[in-house]
Amino acid sequence: MSFINYNAKEIHCKVVYYGPSLGGKTTNMQWIYAQTNPEMRSDLEKSDTQTERTLFFDFLPIQMGDVQGFKTRLHLYTVPGQVVYDASRKLILKGLDGIIFVADSQKERMEENIESLRNLKTNLEQQGYNIQEIPLVIQYNKRDLPNAASLTELRKALNLYNSPEFEAEANQGVGVLESLKTVSKSIMTVLKGGALL
Repeated sequence: MSFINYNAKEIHCKVVYYGPSLGGKTTNMQWIYAQTNPEMRSDLEKSDTQTERTLFFDFLPIQMGDVQGFKTRLHLYTVPGQVVYDASRKLILKGLDGIIFVADSQKERMEENIESLRNLKTNLEQQGYNIQEIPLVIQYNKRDLPNAASLTELRKALNLYNSPEFEAEANQGVGVLESLKTVSKSIMTVLKGGALL
């Protein structure tokens, strides 16, 4: 669902960070924003609700290369994690090109992770998307916490589609750029007419 700006010779791609509330979506976004050259990015926009916030910005990553002479501009969005904001989630998912699912590794958050992934699949289906046909990366955040579930448990519960996965500590930047680069490469493969692995 990429948008092509012929005047600027850019292809605009949308990456959405999805997952349970307080799982690390905002922290991922803030880390990436801080690492991006100010001349290559827009302002970090924030849309606040009472308990959640949606962040978004776009930037032109140099390392992504081009597609038939067009540079690729990434638009990054976070969705509100709480179920009461499901309408906002659906709206943000429109026109997406890739998803980074940010799971909270804490054992007591496992059910919320599972429910959020179920909700993602449902919302995608309602818009005509198949979760298995969209570039998807699973990020297991908060791996540094003492109550983190094992990687085996997380994989079994959450990586249902054999997606690329990363362990992360978003507040330290661990796994953040790797997750974004991987979903970006998958998007580029699709743009160039290839299939997801």
